[in-house]
Amino acid sequence: MATVHLLNDEELSAQARQVFADIRATRGSDFVNNFWRALANDPATLLRTWEGVKAVMGPGALDPKVKEMIYIAVSVAHGCPYCIHSHTAGARAKGMTEAEYAELLAVIGMASETNRLVTALGVPIDEAFEVH
Repeated sequence: MATVHLLNDEELSAQARQVFADIRATRGSDFVNNFWRALANDPATLLRTWEGVKAVMGPGALDPKVKEMIYIAVSVAHGCPYCIHSHTAGARAKGMTEAEYAELLAVIGMASETNRLVTALGVPIDEAFEVH
């Protein structure tokens, strides 16, 4: 259950309405998900967050599908079910196959296990891994 009211389009401030228009134009879709509807309660945070997401998830050196898959991994690590679902949908829309998803989950699981082990064991970082 949301801790804030999810604003519908008729309830948006002028600034939030502009951000929603940009979300729709950028994504080529009329759908604006609940995350943005919750953030619309604070138009300044909505704008700042959208500009950041648009910059980071937009064109760059990494393939868009890879960016979505990284987002899934971070969302799993942080325990964010909403982000796991939204970015899994995004990765699938960008062509992630079920085989890629299964392998991604295997990597996430293995990384989580080895991260816990190395932390519990207090393993020092090898000098060869240090940036000089």
